[in-house]
Amino acid sequence: MGIITLKNIRTYSYHGCLIEESKIGSDYLVNLDITTDLAKSRLSDQLADTVDYVLLNHIVVTEMAIRSNLLEHVADRIIKRIFNESQSVTRARVQVSKLNPPIGGDVESVTIEIEEFRS
Repeated sequence: MGIITLKNIRTYSYHGCLIEESKIGSDYLVNLDITTDLAKSRLSDQLADTVDYVLLNHIVVTEMAIRSNLLEHVADRIIKRIFNESQSVTRARVQVSKLNPPIGGDVESVTIEIEEFRS
């Protein structure tokens, strides 16, 4: 088994419960790591034998573009799509961070993290 990690995928998205958040938007960072069997790709050196990083990034960017009230909901959609579109993924962990959240204080970011295993 092996882990593929995508760090600090940057998006500008419109998530949040406040009306202003849906109009103004905010900067987000997403970290993703997946567990998959890398034995075949280690030997073959073929993209078809691994999980394509481009696919993972595309899933994150596409789901981050769909507005949600909660970061938990966005993260859940990301994980579900990864499991649906890549059958070899056995575990997915996603962190979604809202930078400079409007919570009435000097807070750099707020982050949620969800981890799921294929059942």
